[in-house]
Amino acid sequence: MFSFEGFDRRKEEDRIRSEGRLPPGQSLTVKFPVLHYGPVPPFNPATWDLRVWGEVEEEKRWTWDEFNKLPRTSMKMDIHCVTRWSKVDTTWEGVSVKTLVDSGLIKIKPSATHVMQHAEYGFTVNLPLEVVLQENFMLATHLDGEPITPDHGYPLRGMVGFIPAQKDLETPYLWKGAKWLRSLEFMPRDKRGFWEQAGYHNRANVWREERFG
Repeated sequence: MFSFEGFDRRKEEDRIRSEGRLPPGQSLTVKFPVLHYGPVPPFNPATWDLRVWGEVEEEKRWTWDEFNKLPRTSMKMDIHCVTRWSKVDTTWEGVSVKTLVDSGLIKIKPSATHVMQHAEYGFTVNLPLEVVLQENFMLATHLDGEPITPDHGYPLRGMVGFIPAQKDLETPYLWKGAKWLRSLEFMPRDKRGFWEQAGYHNRANVWREERFG
């Protein structure tokens, strides 16, 4: 049985499972494994920007300074990786797409049904619009009070997780939030992203074990 500084992983895993917070096929971890395709990109705050485009009334482009002045939110979530590990009670801080839409900073056309996250090196991840507008999806800059580390997506990543108090929200696996995010494309129809084209499930619901297509 694994223990770390008095932490009994198996006992904690049993507790989380009994609370209905551990999806099928998942195991609890106290670490945050690093999994991604390709190298960690460099970050230059003087040239970085985030673009919002596609099925929107007006294309937006925020510099790093401008992005950090947008309305911010904080959310405690459990996160679940398709490789079968789960990490609970992680606190993420960043910008909610739902808040940007509700405040009129992004005006979505009625034709929009899906969103593609475009990241560095051409990496892409697709999500239905309704999931992007849920409270458990955000454009995250911080984890547990500290900036996200470069290998976890600094300066900005899409983040999607499970909020125990809001079990009605759809929860995809963690890969559905792109690291090193650079733009959001609002689309009139679905289009598969990088891992979805490689055979991963298009919807990726953790409670249905939608790992592969």
